[in-house]
Amino acid sequence: MSNIITCAGPIRGSVRLDDLRLSSKSQGGFAIVAVGGELDVVTSRQFDEYLTQVRGDHNRVILDLSAVDFMDTGSLAVIVGHWKQLTAAGGTLVLAGARYRYTKTLWITGLADRLPLYDSVADALAAGGVKSA
Repeated sequence: MSNIITCAGPIRGSVRLDDLRLSSKSQGGFAIVAVGGELDVVTSRQFDEYLTQVRGDHNRVILDLSAVDFMDTGSLAVIVGHWKQLTAAGGTLVLAGARYRYTKTLWITGLADRLPLYDSVADALAAGGVKSA
């Protein structure tokens, strides 16, 4: 498995594994983390480490899941862990662009109703990352 890290991005650059692509940028007071490929047992550690690095600089994070092709429950646990840590520290983590076909675990576990979830990054930015009940 290759692990290529490019430090050209505005926040943390990008990481590309065989089945996972991660990149981030700052916009509207948020760190927007674009996730592509597969979030599974093989890639969840790198995903967790990347989110930890981004959280070191930002307490408002949007996870753009529009290019995710698969998500398992282990990766969902990573997302929930970061969501809990950010909210406990007064920050926020929201999801954007999750496609049911590829991220079914969000709905099967009921977390699609608990985590702030937007159709797109633009919608999350427009709402300021705050979902009304």
